[in-house]
Amino acid sequence: MSLRTRRDGRTLFAQYAFPPNELGYCGPPGFAAPGTSTGLASRAREFDGAWPYLEALAAAAGTGVLDDDVVRSYWVGGALLDAVDPDALLANLRRAFAGQTTGLLDAVTARNVLAHHSFHVFAVYPWIRFLDRDPVTPLKIMQDCRIRWGTVESVDGDHVAVRTRPLTLAGATLTLAEPTAERVRWRRDGASLIAAPRPGNHIAAHWDWVCGALTDDDVTALATATRATLDLVDEVRTTTTLERS
Repeated sequence: MSLRTRRDGRTLFAQYAFPPNELGYCGPPGFAAPGTSTGLASRAREFDGAWPYLEALAAAAGTGVLDDDVVRSYWVGGALLDAVDPDALLANLRRAFAGQTTGLLDAVTARNVLAHHSFHVFAVYPWIRFLDRDPVTPLKIMQDCRIRWGTVESVDGDHVAVRTRPLTLAGATLTLAEPTAERVRWRRDGASLIAAPRPGNHIAAHWDWVCGALTDDDVTALATATRATLDLVDEVRTTTTLERS
């Protein structure tokens, strides 16, 4: 059966994947400037953290792995997340990351697995294991690594001030704090990942870059997916003793 024709998501994938790739955290080397980032999608399979989720979303949608809806669902969220086969996703994730130190992947169930970047940040990466020991570093890394949404308050040269909700610990619970201003880069040496933002625009940030423009619906989808992941993290952490590695 042929795949349905859908919009290409390569540009979108490159926008969101560039910030950690620039830092050497994910994917292939060689894309140190945003002007070169469009080539990232041609090597998307080398982003081994994202690829299993994209495959699961593509199977649910009946489209290609770099279809726009697939890529947007992984980074932002949306209804397609609910169409993914949770048992198959969880089994695939455990195969893909076998032998690696993960956070909650061995403890989650198919009931609360999610084909979203926030799940990878909070449940698969190992940083969640270290919150009880010294929360400052793991909180900082998870905050920067997650896709966060915000509203541009002002533009100052190559940076914007964004009103957003940072990750925090409320007692032992990982949650989002009240909105505060965050300074994020949107351009460097004349190159950017999105068109020039303006005050009032909704944007997505990944590490130190503004990586996407968001609609109201996108903000709702991203907030919903992030909240779902934080809820499952809280549930698993309260019922599981994690061995630090």
